[in-house]
Amino acid sequence: MDGTLVDSEKVWEVALHELAARAGGTLSPAARHAMIGSSMGASMRILREDLGQPDRPEAPDVEWLTDRVFELFAGGLVWRPGALELLHAVRASGLPTALVTSTGRRLVEVALDTLGRENFDVVVCGDEVALPKPDPEPYRTAATLLGVAIEDCVAIEDSPTGVASAIASGAAVLAVPSELELPATDGVHLRSSLVGVDPAYLASLLISHGLLPTERT
Repeated sequence: MDGTLVDSEKVWEVALHELAARAGGTLSPAARHAMIGSSMGASMRILREDLGQPDRPEAPDVEWLTDRVFELFAGGLVWRPGALELLHAVRASGLPTALVTSTGRRLVEVALDTLGRENFDVVVCGDEVALPKPDPEPYRTAATLLGVAIEDCVAIEDSPTGVASAIASGAAVLAVPSELELPATDGVHLRSSLVGVDPAYLASLLISHGLLPTERT
């Protein structure tokens, strides 16, 4: 979701810098980069380490950050280039679609006001899995809920953490960098944006990944 479909990483950046200032410190660029695509728990650990406050209570920071991002999300989110067009094309073609995000359910619900709840058959949030990204559990959970084999799925990601999760899950992977540069990786299809991506292109990724579902024996 964040950075792949909508340009919400900038919203998180505002809130995280504000949280660091509330804690009496400044969030470093390296720490902020490490948080992109990570779960809330991982991001808070990075924050504490970056601020030199290892014993800082986590729960109040999570509550404040969630409230602040909720407020910012409610103002509306900006689509990444080509993302809305691809989502509409995928839905028009009848493909089952899952939103797989490290963001918690409360914030995802407000983001869905922009994304459209009708655009997803399944939504898997970061606080609904035992092991969040970069573990493969979120993507494998989504495939199970969709009733399809993970090998028949294309995962679209923008961050190193998300790409690692998608690769480990067994899905074909399309990577479109947002805030962070993504290195060329074996088995990962890299594009500068989602502009021009359509269901036929996604099918071509499955062909290169293995056999299409109808060709499996």
